Amino acid sequence: MAAKDTTKKKAGMGEYFKGVKLEMKKVIWPTKKETTSYTAVVLVTCAIFALGFWLIDTGVLAALRAILGVTM
Repeated sequence: MAAKDTTKKKAGMGEYFKGVKLEMKKVIWPTKKETTSYTAVVLVTCAIFALGFWLIDTGVLAALRAILGVTM
């Protein structure tokens, strides 16, 4: 029984990697220009969100200091 399981597992792994290779051939990779554009969009979006979170955090901190009278 163990020999059958090992053979089946090896055949399964081979079929798996054949399937991976077949699927990788179907992938349409982005061009260098598209990759640069996508990267710029991601960086700008991250910067905008970072700025937004910083502003919210600063506002909440200022409000808590005003309400609780805490000084640093």
